[in-house]
Amino acid sequence: MKRIFMRPLRLALFLVVLSAIPILVSAVRLYQIPAGTLPADSAKFLAVPWAHFAHAMSGVLFGLLGPAQFAGVLAQRFGRLHRAMGRIFVAAGAALALSSLRLLWQFPDASTWVLTLARLVAGVGLGLALTTALIAIRRRDIPRHKAWMIRAYALGMGSATVSFLLFPIYLISGQPVDGLLSDLVFVASWAINIGLAEWVIRRPRAGQGAAAMA
Repeated sequence: MKRIFMRPLRLALFLVVLSAIPILVSAVRLYQIPAGTLPADSAKFLAVPWAHFAHAMSGVLFGLLGPAQFAGVLAQRFGRLHRAMGRIFVAAGAALALSSLRLLWQFPDASTWVLTLARLVAGVGLGLALTTALIAIRRRDIPRHKAWMIRAYALGMGSATVSFLLFPIYLISGQPVDGLLSDLVFVASWAINIGLAEWVIRRPRAGQGAAAMA
């Protein structure tokens, strides 16, 4: 039993640590948006408070449910709970994608074209990944379903690795990162997340490795 769940549990713990900062930021936004206490650099989002609130709420749900879904314990031992949480996860992901595109439409010039294009690709890609995952589970194609859910999580939590990239740069330069360099770091964050997702999806399992050696 320990060997069955060891790797998925380690993956879940890694995702919790990786996504902790954006989840906490989104949770704070859930208070700041209705209270009208957004910081100055985010005050512009009050122009579309419902889209911003939906983005924060769906980000919290998506970030928290992802590690639980990928742990493996729910799917193996608590199938009904796994399916119920999966529906919420998909709904949160869809809301995250739509709200991100709505905010992008409202503020097309909020960043350089590099980050704007990356956000557009990530928002559309998240919706496509969730749709592909749903089609796969309806066909009872569990491996394909799991793979696309992992890809969806990687796209939806694209900002999770930003702090891990920005902090070392800040330590070295002594200056906060902004402008084009900041946007490139965000794009790099998505690239790293997608790379990690593909590694998780494609890495050989213990049983597969033994079979290949036989």
